[in-house]
Amino acid sequence: MDIKQLHYFVTVADQLSYSKAAQKLHISQPSLSNAIKNIEREVGSPLFERSTRKIELTDAGIVLYQKSIGLLSQMNILRKEMEEVKMTGRGELVIGMIESVRQWVPQVIREYQSRFPSIHIKLFEVLSRKAVVNSLRKYHTHLMITNQCIHEDDIESIPLYHEKLVLVLHRDHALSRKKSITLKELEHEPLIISMEGFQTREDILQAFALEQVSPNIKFEIERFETALTLVRENLGIAIMPENYLVEPRDPAIVRKTIDSSALERTVYLMYMKNRYLAPAVQCFLEEIQRKFVLGKMEL
Repeated sequence: MDIKQLHYFVTVADQLSYSKAAQKLHISQPSLSNAIKNIEREVGSPLFERSTRKIELTDAGIVLYQKSIGLLSQMNILRKEMEEVKMTGRGELVIGMIESVRQWVPQVIREYQSRFPSIHIKLFEVLSRKAVVNSLRKYHTHLMITNQCIHEDDIESIPLYHEKLVLVLHRDHALSRKKSITLKELEHEPLIISMEGFQTREDILQAFALEQVSPNIKFEIERFETALTLVRENLGIAIMPENYLVEPRDPAIVRKTIDSSALERTVYLMYMKNRYLAPAVQCFLEEIQRKFVLGKMEL
């Protein structure tokens, strides 16, 4: 017997009428009678006591009815869960991101969770180019928000917005009193910069090269937070995204504009082109893209 046959049997038992059950099931009465006879042959016992006026469950029918109610209920739950899986995948959304997006990603998540409250979300910092590519290709993350400029046939890369790179230095530094600063003035300053493989490092060094200035690299770091701790102790200067420097501001640290049009970077949304993404994941991609209009950030 199968689930459909059990559904037929339970409907007859509930209605205690073949004609009413057939009408409710939208099938013919002879087809319903044959389905019940097939079940009776399989279990080796009659399920209904039939008389001219009414039908009643036999002892075997009562046992089968009680078991069938539980099975059909579980199947109904399973169908609903499968529909959810089709919509949400594994019920998990894994996002790789850079540090400077921390001020707007939670806003997107808040709006998204109103539509998908059961989705479990994981947020990882994925910083270097190699880590971004590996994370996407190995399916460790569904999507990536990164400043890495990546052109690969299997990776979709959508520019979201541009952000300026600004100078960060201690409040007691001699340059902290200047309104605008040139890269030439930073030539001999101890520079705190990202390690090799990081797009921000390449952007900064390219800006220095355009001005024909050689920076004095003193410290190499992975995270901007580390750079800020060094600046806080007046051990060097750093150049970092303006969107990373959000409130609350550290009174020991000053930010300044650098007179260089090259000091900006693009933030991208990336995902694998040929990977199946559940509708719930696709909705998050759409939520991010809706947040930005004509390449301008909506904060």
